[in-house]
Amino acid sequence: MAPKIPSFLKNHYFIALVAFGIWITVFDQNNLIRRYHLIRSYRALEREKTFYEDEIRKDSTMLHSLEADSAELERFAREEYLMKRDHEDVFLIIPEER
Repeated sequence: MAPKIPSFLKNHYFIALVAFGIWITVFDQNNLIRRYHLIRSYRALEREKTFYEDEIRKDSTMLHSLEADSAELERFAREEYLMKRDHEDVFLIIPEER
């Protein structure tokens, strides 16, 4: 006695649906696996875009304050670039790492 084949495996629509699902998941140029990786990279790029927009906004604010106030410009130059006035000594104190 041969094993009986279930009726849903004889159904042509079911076979076509399974074949279509396999084709879309694995073989197609725009398959689901590739789309998943593209969506992940898109989200990472969106986060990066947001980060850089925030940095541009912050830097624009800093630039505006430096252009408007010469005392702020001098403070920034002395702190960030270790610039000094003539006849002035600058000592850097670097804390020890533990």
